[in-house]
Amino acid sequence: MIEVKNVSKKYGDFYAVRNVNFNVQDGEIVGFLGRNGAGKTTTMNMITGFIEPSRGQIIVNGVDVDSKPKKVKKMIGYMPEGTPLYTDLTVKEFVSYMADLKCIPHKNKKEAVEKAIMQTGLDKVRNRLTRNLSRGFKQRVSLAGALVGDPEILILDEPTVGLDPKQVKEIRELIKSFKDKHTVILSSHILTEVSQICEKVIIIDKGEIIAVDTPENLEKSVETKQVYIVTIEDTENSFEEVFKDYDQIKELKKIKENEDKTYVYQIELKENLVDDKEFRKNFAIKCAENNILNLGISKEEANLEDAFIKLIENRQDYTNEEINKIQYERELDELRQQKQEKQERKEFLKEKKEEEKEAKKLEKLEKNNKDDNEGGEE
Repeated sequence: MIEVKNVSKKYGDFYAVRNVNFNVQDGEIVGFLGRNGAGKTTTMNMITGFIEPSRGQIIVNGVDVDSKPKKVKKMIGYMPEGTPLYTDLTVKEFVSYMADLKCIPHKNKKEAVEKAIMQTGLDKVRNRLTRNLSRGFKQRVSLAGALVGDPEILILDEPTVGLDPKQVKEIRELIKSFKDKHTVILSSHILTEVSQICEKVIIIDKGEIIAVDTPENLEKSVETKQVYIVTIEDTENSFEEVFKDYDQIKELKKIKENEDKTYVYQIELKENLVDDKEFRKNFAIKCAENNILNLGISKEEANLEDAFIKLIENRQDYTNEEINKIQYERELDELRQQKQEKQERKEFLKEKKEEEKEAKKLEKLEKNNKDDNEGGEE
């Protein structure tokens, strides 16, 4: 389990990350999303122990990263963005070198290297220099370097950036195979990829966490519009005239026109109160009444990209001075909270001590009464 508690990272007067809090459970595959410069890489580098937080605490499987960074690093396999490889090494030599850096015992090293090479599909290129590999294979080599030694936690920074669709699919399936065997934090700009791979999504913007939820819940949160894509055959060019004043339609927009007089339109309804089945039925009837052939209608579903854009758009920009003031006030609140908790703890201990004192007095009194009663009987 990974626990990130009130973590901030400051460079001079600039906060790269501010008061970040989240947990990652064992065996989860978690997507870490944010714009360029949002603080993703900084946060991941702090989890790996590569850089230290300015304040806050990161605990990995019960171990504090700041106090025992070497122990934490043994638990983590890190794949940095940009596939930094030693180009004069073969695939096998690079993975072996990564095994040495992780201090894998010599007796286990050969097996660990072989396992990582086979898991990432590098068997046929194991003796090639990494400089001679395609971008997709270079990504696999970098991933094998993270995977060697079978670490409990994998942190993957943009593992599919720059790949073609086939390579993206292959890497995606590979990452999905890690489920339950490893805990994975995955940073990516490809939101459809994250929604297909990850069980939980953490969204960071301008150094702050703004959402932690499942992709499904985030998608549901933006389902405020009813938008349909319709394909019609309109030989009389009457579609727009027929539907321009239709009481349920808010916006009608042509998005494609074909030479055979078939068209594709986007229709947005006025309110999210119209029954889907009822709208489809009424739309089909009105088309039929006006000699418009309805070739198909489908409802656009909200996706993770919609949720992401909704969360980050129009977020206020603060000056460094304003951020420092916010942080100062936040830290004051934390100090007040700590002081209050300390006072409450002190009062609790005082009350407990008084209760124990009263209990001892009562016990002594009962003992004296018992002794008196026994003396009277004699």
